[in-house]
Amino acid sequence: MLNSSNPGKMWEYIICFVFVFISLSMPAAAAEGADLEATILRYEPTPAEIGEYVTVWVKIENLGFAKAEDVKVRMVPEYPFSLDSPENAVKDIGILKPDDSAVEEYRLFVDEDAKEGIETIEVWYQEDTEDTWYKQEFEIRVGSTTFDSKGNVQLQGDPVFEPEVFMPGDRGTVSFTLANIATTNTVIVDEEEFDTNARVQAASLEGPEGIEVTTNTYQGEGIIGPGESMNLTYSIVVDDDVVDGTYYLELFVIGSSHEFDNNWRIPFTVDSSSVRVIPSSPLIINNGMGTIEFDVANIHPNMLSSVSVSLEAEGFDFSPDDYFIGAMDPDELFTIEFIVNATDENTDYSAEMLVNAEYRNGLNDHSGLVDVHEIENTVVRDNSWLGIAIGVIVVIALAVGGYMMYRRRKENE
Repeated sequence: MLNSSNPGKMWEYIICFVFVFISLSMPAAAAEGADLEATILRYEPTPAEIGEYVTVWVKIENLGFAKAEDVKVRMVPEYPFSLDSPENAVKDIGILKPDDSAVEEYRLFVDEDAKEGIETIEVWYQEDTEDTWYKQEFEIRVGSTTFDSKGNVQLQGDPVFEPEVFMPGDRGTVSFTLANIATTNTVIVDEEEFDTNARVQAASLEGPEGIEVTTNTYQGEGIIGPGESMNLTYSIVVDDDVVDGTYYLELFVIGSSHEFDNNWRIPFTVDSSSVRVIPSSPLIINNGMGTIEFDVANIHPNMLSSVSVSLEAEGFDFSPDDYFIGAMDPDELFTIEFIVNATDENTDYSAEMLVNAEYRNGLNDHSGLVDVHEIENTVVRDNSWLGIAIGVIVVIALAVGGYMMYRRRKENE
């Protein structure tokens, strides 16, 4: 028992007890540096239909700083949901490195006696072999995905990317406009009249490997009247090691009923080209001072902003330190000039010159080496005194020659 006659000692025991309790209750993820998080990417159909199967995609992501081992995810459904098979409850993921993720698919049956409304499912996960599970709850809407409305939602215009063309490592957005293409308020089908309102019950965007869509599935509630439209925007992250090329995003839209569901493949371009810096004058200075010129070209497919160029070479100083150009449209050419000073103006020497560029593609900052050249300092000797001396000698020679000719004439006379 604690001795209440010694308050100081008693508080030490209490603090130790609290520390031990917190340590024991901490997930292994926190202790080891891993940090797992479970999310529902999407479920289809939306809402889940009574008496039908609903497919749920569960994402497990390691947001920590150390790898997680023996990762497992477990679906624990309760009424009105049940798994298609108990054998499919647990999925072995294995190792998840920091910032890595895995997506597992589950099929749940919605009981025929289920009521329309919001229901919950539990997703459990673990990252060790000690059988310690952590759970998260998620909501799933149960109801009917079929409406009598006959409005048809279509993709209007071209998707808008910002930036227009991504580089490896870039973050940005893509926006879509979905429009109800109906032109009248009602339509007659089999002698029955229907309204032409449209619904977007759910809209999700998925990218291929290396291109991650970080925005969750859109869950719609309202209607879109004939000729009306709505905008959807999704955030995109491109991995640093994605190679240049054209990829495809998948846009899934659940409409008023399965008859009006759509799936569009959206081309998405990754292009690492940026700026080129080309010498437009000889990279030579005389007697330790001179100027050099470069043509700077934007060869990226869209505008780059905050473009600047800097030079580095051992034994040379450049002014300005950083030549700021600003915004450059595609294929735009800009000429820049640097003043160069050699640290040893009386010696012939050359050095490797590094050409660095900084720029922004959308909101993404980029910088790095774009080219390497050789710059040279040449000492030019001043020989003007020699010309003067030769001129003086010629004058003297002419004067002496004239004097000698004058004396000979006198003697002959």
